Amino acid sequence: MASPLVPSFAASGAGLSVHHAHLFHLAHNWSFTILEQLHVQKLVAVVKEKLSNRQEVSWSNDIKRHLHDVMTLGVGTELLITPDTTLLLELYNIKKGDRGKAIFRHKLPHQNITLEASWPGLFIDKKGVYWDVPLSLSADLASVGSKSGLSYHVLLQQNSGEPKWFGGGEETTDVPVALLPGLCAKAAISIKKSIDVWRKKEDKLKSVQPYDVFLSDPHVSFTGIIGAVASGSLGDCSKRMSVQNEIQKSNAFRYFDESKKFAAFADLFASVNFTAQQGNFQRLFLDLTRVSARLDISSGSLFLRGASQLAQDFFFSRRPDLETFCDVCPDVIVSLQQQIVGPFSFRVESSVAVDPKKQDHFVRVDDSVFAIDWALKVLGSAKATAWYSPKHQEAMVELRFFET
Repeated sequence: MASPLVPSFAASGAGLSVHHAHLFHLAHNWSFTILEQLHVQKLVAVVKEKLSNRQEVSWSNDIKRHLHDVMTLGVGTELLITPDTTLLLELYNIKKGDRGKAIFRHKLPHQNITLEASWPGLFIDKKGVYWDVPLSLSADLASVGSKSGLSYHVLLQQNSGEPKWFGGGEETTDVPVALLPGLCAKAAISIKKSIDVWRKKEDKLKSVQPYDVFLSDPHVSFTGIIGAVASGSLGDCSKRMSVQNEIQKSNAFRYFDESKKFAAFADLFASVNFTAQQGNFQRLFLDLTRVSARLDISSGSLFLRGASQLAQDFFFSRRPDLETFCDVCPDVIVSLQQQIVGPFSFRVESSVAVDPKKQDHFVRVDDSVFAIDWALKVLGSAKATAWYSPKHQEAMVELRFFET
């Protein structure tokens, strides 16, 4: 699928940019890509400077002089070594040569193996701030296609060098401890179960393909996930266990040896998702209304500790502690999707925070993302999405597949 220009916007970065890719097939299993990024705001500034400059300098010479400022080039190549093994190499901003990535992927019958090296590695923290880690190496093993709902994930990651602020907010030196140099191993296992309270497969228009096959059945359903996670850290990144946060309040297993710079941690987690949909997404107008809410419990031990304390307070008729009440409040994300016309629909997604300490803002809607989805019927279940985040002042156009 070819698109001449793909826009993106980041208020804290280069502003508005447009991207284009030239794809060349060198062989049946080998492709080469040239990536172009044009910084629109820098281009406008150059044009304004030229118009205001009374010196008679040719436009061509002036544009050539500023070409390095308004355009960034990158290259990439992908090699299909075997039907189940691929190698991807990418270099961004090749005029500086300081940003690249190498990814090796191999598919097993029930697992995916991924080896990745990034220089620098780009990460985002809980506040939406982006960070560059000079060198990041990782090895990843993840289960796929489990009919029982059981899945597992193992990750080994090595970070080198001091992280630097990259964007996404005001510049800060408050580096997330997890990104500091060191070696970290993580493992997670979970089980997933879905239940349909109601699903209607009748009343579909005959000989009319839905705009998205995954959004063609009106239904009400619940999905639950429960699991456990464990991690071990060696190096400066192990200091996260010494930071005073929810980990110290919970009954989760934790160990920290400051002299050896070693830390270990284990805890439970859970998530519950509710989805309700009306319409078959076949008709031209208002044939899809979809509401969903997801409740995430990131620390099962903290939740159980808080729930036990609240039960005791209720049994002994004691006034509940507000901090304990906050411990049992899950992270909530709500989403609403409404068809506008044909394959186009409007979607908004927001996180909901409950803070009893603030009487005037007991419930706060935060980090909203607004999007327009264009369902691509020809692909069965795919969509082009243009989204905007007012909090982070970011916007992008993406192509997404098999997303429900």
